[in-house]
Parts: sequence; C-alpha cells; structure tokens
Amino acid sequence: MATMLDLVSFLVLLSSVCCREPQPAAQENVSPIVNMQLDSRKKMLSWNYIRNVSEQECVIYTPLGSPTSQLPQVAEDDTHYCIFRNHVLHRGANLTVNVTCDGNVFQELLAFANPGMEGSGAMNFSCFIYNVRFMNCSWAPGSRAPADVCYQLFWWASLHEDEVECPHYIMNSEGMRVGCHFDQLGEPQNMDNYFFLVNGTSRTAAIPFLDFVPFQAYKIEKYDPPTNITITYNRSHHIIKWDNPEIRYDLSSYVLYYELDIQRAGGSSKTKHVFQRGQDPNVYLMPSSAARVESTFRARVRYVYNDLWSEWSPTVLFGLPEEREPRGARFDVVVWATAVPALLLMCLCKRRFYRSHKLFPPIPQVKKEITGALMPTLEVTWDDGHPPPGSQEPEDILMVEETW
Repeated sequence: MATMLDLVSFLVLLSSVCCREPQPAAQENVSPIVNMQLDSRKKMLSWNYIRNVSEQECVIYTPLGSPTSQLPQVAEDDTHYCIFRNHVLHRGANLTVNVTCDGNVFQELLAFANPGMEGSGAMNFSCFIYNVRFMNCSWAPGSRAPADVCYQLFWWASLHEDEVECPHYIMNSEGMRVGCHFDQLGEPQNMDNYFFLVNGTSRTAAIPFLDFVPFQAYKIEKYDPPTNITITYNRSHHIIKWDNPEIRYDLSSYVLYYELDIQRAGGSSKTKHVFQRGQDPNVYLMPSSAARVESTFRARVRYVYNDLWSEWSPTVLFGLPEEREPRGARFDVVVWATAVPALLLMCLCKRRFYRSHKLFPPIPQVKKEITGALMPTLEVTWDDGHPPPGSQEPEDILMVEETW
C-alpha cells in the first residue's frame, strides 16, 4: 500500500512540473530607456522610460568640445529631454543617457552624423545688426561646393518658434547665395538670442548643414557713429564733446568703447589715437599747445566686447582762433600794425619841425652859383701901386637871398 502511495505522489509531482507555463526573463536586465531620438534643429535629445528610474543624466560628446552633461527635463506627456543649445552638431556628435533602475546602471547611445559631401557646406558665417532695426548675415561657399549648390538660411529667436527662411538673399557675381538681409527684426528684447542654420541642395551631391551656438543679439550690433560733436575753446584747452549713438538695446553706457582720432592737417606728424570707455564722461580736453592750425577730430564707437566698430563720424575742423585766420589776413594785420605807428611818428615829427622852423628862421645863405663866381683869385703883385696889364678893377657885389 505504501508503495502505491509513493507512486501516486511521484506522478502528481511530475505532472505539475511538465504542465507549468514558462516564466518570462527577469526585467532587471532590460534597459528602461526607449524611443531615443534627436531633433538636430532644436539640438534636443528626447526619450521615454518603461520603468521608474532613480538617477539620470544626459551627456553630449563633440569632436572639438569637451563632454557636457546635464539633468533631463520632463515634458507634459512624460517625455524626458535635454537641450544642448551651446553645442554645434554639424561635425557630428555622440549622445548618451545614463540611468539607474532597480539598483542597476543602464546607458543608451545615439550616434549622430551630418550627411553630405565634405567641404561642400557653407563656411565663414557671420551676422551683425545695424541702424537699430536691420541685420545682415554672410557666408562663403565651401571649397568643394558643386557649381549648382543653393544655400538656404533659416533663423528663429526661440526654441519654441518655427524656423523662418531668409526673406532677402544676397547673391555674388556668379549668382550664388552668399548672404541674407533682414529688414525688420521686430521689437527688441534684452535677452534676444538668434538661432541660425544654413543647409544646401545640389543635383550632384548631398550638402551638409552648418549650425551655430546662439547669437546674443546685443553683442552683434554695429552702432551708428557718435553724434552732436561740438568743440569749444576756453583759452587753455579745446573742449570736445559728443553724444552716445542710438542703439537697439537698453544697455548701460559702460559697454561703449570710443576711439578718438585727432590729426594735424598739413603735417607729417600724427596724434596717437585715444581710446575711452563709456563709463567716463563724453568729454576730451585738448591742450591749446597741442592743437595746431586746422587740426581735425573724428570718433567711432563699438560694444566693448566685440570688434564691430561703427563708421567714423564726420570730421570736425578746429584750432586756435587767431591761427584760424587766413594767411593773407594775417599779413595785412602785420602791415597795418607796423605802418600806422610809423605814420603817426612821421606826422608828429613834421609838426614839431614846422614849429621850430617858425620860431627860428634860417640865416640867409649865398647861393652856390654866386659863391662859385666869387672864389678869390690868385694873389698878384702890383708895380708902383698900379695893377698889372689886362686886369680889371674889382667890384663889390652882394647877393641877398630873400627868406619867407
């Protein structure tokens, strides 16, 4: 009987083992990261989780930059994301998400490559704002760009805005797009950041795109020249004053940097350029001894942390007042200054001579013609009191000159 019971127990146990359904593999070995993707325009890496995680980070690796990590953010639909706005992707990048789940560490990698023929994309990109509300951007064709390449520029001011294509392209002599003009930038905001992307198309090759870190708008403004330049003279200095230019953004004058150019016209020597910060008053004192005839002044300005100088202001002529007279006028003044005292002296002397002449009339003088005729003759000896033969009897002649 015992043997029968043991046999029944064995059969039940065997049946339970054979009929049990297979169990799924342990989930702790499966990564919780799914749907990992990259928006290259927004530079946004996004993904989802299938299980809860305790620690997380995202990291970007670029060829010319050091690795940068940040903590992910969460959207309303529970999508996690990281935005790498201060990195460029046109050289390619590796992006990773690192998390800890149920005590295990997981990592997912996304490798991004910029497709297209090397050397065919745009290069040397730059932009600047001018006249407060306009902006120009420019670029150069790639060294290996096909002849039929057509570049396109897209820009946006916020990651939440759609990109807008360039409204007015600038062409080179070959009809290729090499720049863009924006004739309306809208109302300025001190925190304006401009995002740009240049891509291209060709019938013969794929063209890689060119992206950039955000342009801080207030740092790329090319200012207008200084205005209302005035120069006054106080007998010891020439006082030069000017006004700040109108600028797009409401910034302190401390960010302005001036260059003053003072030259001496007509001479080979030049005054060194003077540089002055906007935190100082817009005044420059020029000693009168240093300012020769027809000295000139002009000025320009830039944002202190960029190299976008404004155009030069109109040139202003200045100099010592007496030196600004024409040369002919100065010669006439010298002649009159010399002649007038001489004439006065001559008149004074003539008047005094007339008075002395009237008080002391001159003594009558014998005329030279007569005195010549009355010159004494040689002495002759008379014999016995008689004159020699042929001589005449002397006569007494007296000529009196009448005096008035």
